[in-house]
Amino acid sequence: MAKRYFRSPTKSTITFKFREASFDLLSDFLVNLNKRNKDNLSSLSKCTGSFKDTRLVEYIFMITKELSLDPLAGYHAIEFVQRYMVNHITDLLTSPTPGGAAAASPKSYEDLLSDKLKEKFPLIVFSCIQLASKLSLHSHIIDSNTAVRFLHSMGHTVSKETVMESELIVLKGLEFRLNPPNPLTYVEILLEVLGHNEPSLPVERLLPLCHNVLQFISLQRSAIYEALLVTTTQCDSPTTEQREKFVTVTEDCMLLGVGVIAVATFILYVRKWKKAVGELSHITGISKRSINDFARVTFKHIFKTSSPVLTTST
Repeated sequence: MAKRYFRSPTKSTITFKFREASFDLLSDFLVNLNKRNKDNLSSLSKCTGSFKDTRLVEYIFMITKELSLDPLAGYHAIEFVQRYMVNHITDLLTSPTPGGAAAASPKSYEDLLSDKLKEKFPLIVFSCIQLASKLSLHSHIIDSNTAVRFLHSMGHTVSKETVMESELIVLKGLEFRLNPPNPLTYVEILLEVLGHNEPSLPVERLLPLCHNVLQFISLQRSAIYEALLVTTTQCDSPTTEQREKFVTVTEDCMLLGVGVIAVATFILYVRKWKKAVGELSHITGISKRSINDFARVTFKHIFKTSSPVLTTST
């Protein structure tokens, strides 16, 4: 891939400091996260998740790493791509057919739209990453000059003006709303609360592994949630109605957050597994069984065999 454009982040820029926030501050954070999560789940589109394909997520993670961005930027960019593309495609398909295309069949017109999107898609994705890089005050920011150099190194011939126009178009397509639920934020805040409530748990050591587990789940999203759907419904071939209802589960950042922490805790501190799951259930209101099921499914995909024996009272 392209040469690195930034120095690797120093430890001081990537260290998450635990046990420094007050109880009141943690409580406010948790209430806010819970509200945002519920608001997001109550307004999901039928196309939710369509642009979280493994190859696309991996592509975003690779660019984020190559440009030495904060991991948060990668997860923000994934959400930006999803929201922008759903809004953009909806607008295209609901707008009146432009003159000259009226004589074409619906299929050929859709093919034309598809070809245009394929041509613009790499720049759209990069614009989402560029916007995401600007949300963190302690991380690198991709300016237009860096963007042009990087895109040129990737084989995309664009001008500085084109990059700036694309960023503005994406920004408008997102309706200037740049604070979507970010799964990594949920993991970090839940770890902070867990460490506050249960000081014996070394959450500082859990964080790096949580990052790896979250990335794994993001890359194996379809397979993991499909297995979780089968486990939840106890049906090998879930109905369309069951799948539609399950969409809220796939977008539940709170469930994802506790699931990630549960998996990391089992790997590093299996003796503290039950205590951690019980505390996570108490913090979020998510049942122990749901946390346990999520961990089982994740382990099955990590090891490609039967999962370790996870036991918890429900």
